[in-house]
Amino acid sequence: MPSFSGSEVLDEGGGVTRKPVDPSWRGVYDYHELPAPGPLRVKRVLLSSTLLAALSALSGCRTVALSFAADAVAHSGTSYATDDDPELVRDAVPFGLKTMEGVLEEKPRHEGLLTALAAGFTQYGYAFVQADADQADLDGKLDAVRAGRNRAKRLYLRARGYGLRGLDARNEGLAAKLGGGREAANAALAKLEKGDVPLLYWTASAWTLAIAAGKGDMGLVAELPVPIAMMERALALDEAFGEGAIHEFFVVYDATRSAGEGGGPERVKAHLDRALALSMNKKLGPRVSFAEGALVQRQDRNEFTHVLEEVVRADPGAVPRYRLANILAQRRARALLAHADDLFL
Repeated sequence: MPSFSGSEVLDEGGGVTRKPVDPSWRGVYDYHELPAPGPLRVKRVLLSSTLLAALSALSGCRTVALSFAADAVAHSGTSYATDDDPELVRDAVPFGLKTMEGVLEEKPRHEGLLTALAAGFTQYGYAFVQADADQADLDGKLDAVRAGRNRAKRLYLRARGYGLRGLDARNEGLAAKLGGGREAANAALAKLEKGDVPLLYWTASAWTLAIAAGKGDMGLVAELPVPIAMMERALALDEAFGEGAIHEFFVVYDATRSAGEGGGPERVKAHLDRALALSMNKKLGPRVSFAEGALVQRQDRNEFTHVLEEVVRADPGAVPRYRLANILAQRRARALLAHADDLFL
């Protein structure tokens, strides 16, 4: 699933199968798919549940059956990436997420399920809950904004919880160390390896988005240095993860920091260029994030309009695995263009 363009996810055996978060609270979050299917090629989560029942009856070994089903469910949902109907996906995703939660109750340390749930709730929350709240914000519908962002925050915290559980399953006690502040977090993060990057990325994404959606929660806001440290560690371990997903994060985040703080225009442009290169220049999300973050911040309306009009004219399905992500990015680009007068003085 939130490819909905390919991102790397671990299965229970540690194998890797194949966005940005918005510290300015408004940028486009690229949708990534749940783990790509392995040898099972199970297409539907409902089939996974049926397999669980059948295997239990045939083998009499519930643990084996649950392991089989957990792997199958964790690798389901990959057709979302190429879909051209966001509303159909919006309606379908919750069933898959709830099915995975049900299987997880029986396999509580299954890394594939925990990673898929962290990714899934993060992306569903952003693409179909946060996006509605952001549109309501542009339209001045304050009650809808408040309700949408509160719900999005709950979904992000749910995703963060699954991510932390997954990190703990791979590195016993890591979650507690991350809660000890940035210094303790940095020491713990230094021990992680490339295989930890999917959980690092999705946990940090969910955590940062929860902060963005709940800016009035000062206790939560104070935790921001920890997910930033997680994302920096993920970048150091695997800068190509998710075909540039981590660079997309920093396109937005570094636009909020000065050069002296480690951000600034040059850093933003470097991350943008790298994100586009890693996605073969076919992802539209990085360009929308750049326009909504850096270009609005520097009040460059001409370039803002140029970039977003190019996004709108692009073929969203030029690379099929980016189709849904690109359709969502184009939707955001149109909304921003329609409200440009509200963004520029």
